[in-house]
Parts: sequence; structure tokens; C-alpha cells
Amino acid sequence: MRERNRLDKAITDVRQLQGDLDDACELAELAEMDEDTTLLKEVDAAFADMAKRARKAELEALLSGEVDANDAFLEIHAGAGGTESQDWANMLLRMYTRWANSRGFKVELIEQQSGEEAGIKSATIQIKGENAYGWAKTESGVHRLVRISPFDSSARRHTSFSSVWVYPVLDDNIEVEIEEKDVRTDTYRASGAGGQHINKTDSAVRLTHIPTGIVVQCQNDRSQHKNRATAWDMLRARLYEKALQEREAEAQATEDQKSDIGWGHQIRSYVLQPYQMIKDLRTNLETSNTQAVLDGDLDAFMAASLAAQVGGSEQESS
Repeated sequence: MRERNRLDKAITDVRQLQGDLDDACELAELAEMDEDTTLLKEVDAAFADMAKRARKAELEALLSGEVDANDAFLEIHAGAGGTESQDWANMLLRMYTRWANSRGFKVELIEQQSGEEAGIKSATIQIKGENAYGWAKTESGVHRLVRISPFDSSARRHTSFSSVWVYPVLDDNIEVEIEEKDVRTDTYRASGAGGQHINKTDSAVRLTHIPTGIVVQCQNDRSQHKNRATAWDMLRARLYEKALQEREAEAQATEDQKSDIGWGHQIRSYVLQPYQMIKDLRTNLETSNTQAVLDGDLDAFMAASLAAQVGGSEQESS
């Protein structure tokens, strides 16, 4: 039913756009015949609006994967570099939270490990909304920051790395079989935000899938039972996403991204000093409006990556 509704909306939007285009063309002809400059300006504005709607529809058409419409888990891990990298990881958490909120998505904090002095060592959020995974999936990889460190008394320039990992929240109709003997379960006392009650018992849960080495953890609830259930959902999602990537022959590149949070593995570079520039190394899209991007304006980068991804798949299939 959800797939039917998605297709029905797409068809309706295209038909509406076609109807509006026909009407605008007729108005343009009338305005030219009557030399009505006011009407011509209205028609120009209508064409601009339709162009924007057409671009949006084109982007949404790229989200055609079997789990693109699903919610998403997004993990952030600080790389080597101590406090500097942990602060960068926290900046990324803020960026993705703001991006999700700007699109009307709901964000739930699943797990967070605070840094010793500032920032975070890791965090996992769940982004809930239509096409959340389809949009966010292109963000998986290593993100590099260059700036004057606020933690360096000598005000020297530092380079920091953090990794982002995105995988889909699975529907109940997608089955992933996991042998319990293959999973090690650890419980521990939660840390970070959540109030005093969350730190009194070993309510946090960490699951390790021994054959693959995949680790997930959840500490957002005071109930160990609920955290355990969420962690199992996350593990199922990670294993499904891994199988999906293997099927698409991208597993090796993905493992390379995960294995080394550092030089040679980054997908995007954020330079704040000595100049301001954010550049995606996969699509070569760049912008000097660094603050807007760090405030969550990521749509252009995601759209370019989606288009490149779809284009690459089409070339492989041909």
C-alpha cells in the first residue's frame, strides 16, 4: 500500500505539472498578443515555480531503491585526533540533526558516547520520515575538516576526520535471519544525556555479530529490554544493508571507508581555514557557504550524489 501511494503521488504530481504547464503556455500566448507585461511577469514566475517542482520530482524519482522510502539509522564515529576529532563528530551530529529537522523528519537519539573534554566519540540517531534512508544513504563515508583548532592555544590549523555510516530501518516484511550463537551481548551503564535515572543500572546494550564484526549499541531508554529490542533491529538493518551492498558489488569500497578514518578515504572535505570551501570529492560539487552546510543545508550534495549513483548504475547495466 505504501508503494502504491508513492507511485500514485508521483503520477499525480506529473499530471498536475503538465496541466499547469499547458495553462501557462496559453497565458503566455495571450500576454504576448495583448502585450500585457504584468501578465508576462506572472507567467515567468509560474514557469520558475514549475521548474523548481520538476527538479524536485526528478530527484524523488531517483529514490527508487527497495528501502529508500524507509527510516534510517545514522552513526557518527570520531577518528584519530582526540578532542579535535570528537568536536568535529559533534558538529556532524548537529549538521545532520538540523538537516533532518529542515525536511520535517523526526530525529531520535539512540546512543551517544561523550568525549573526554568536548564533543562525542560516537553517536547513533534514527531519522524518521518518508525517503529518509534514500536521501541520507549517500552520506556514508569519511568527512574531513580543516580549521584553526579552538582547543590549540597556539591557534594552529588542524585536520580532523570523522566517519558517517547510514543504513535503513527495516520493515517487518523484510526477514533477516541471525543465529543467536553468532551474537555476543554486553550490558553496561549508560553515559551522557538522559538524566540521573539512566545511569543507575546497566540498561545500555551492545550487540556484536561475531562473523562480520558488526557492533551496534543502544542506550536511549532506561529499560534494558527496550534497548535490547532496538539494538536487535539495528543489527538486522546493518546485516541487511551489508548484504544489499555486496549484491551491488560495492562491499569492498564500503569496507575501505569503514576501516580507516583518515587520508584517502574521505568523501567530502570541509575547509574553514585558510579559506572557506566544502567540496564533495565524488561529484566535485563545492560551495563557499560553509556555515549554511554546517547548519544542515545538504540537499544539493545529496542530490548530486544520488544522480551520480544512478548514472553509474545505468552505465554498469548497459
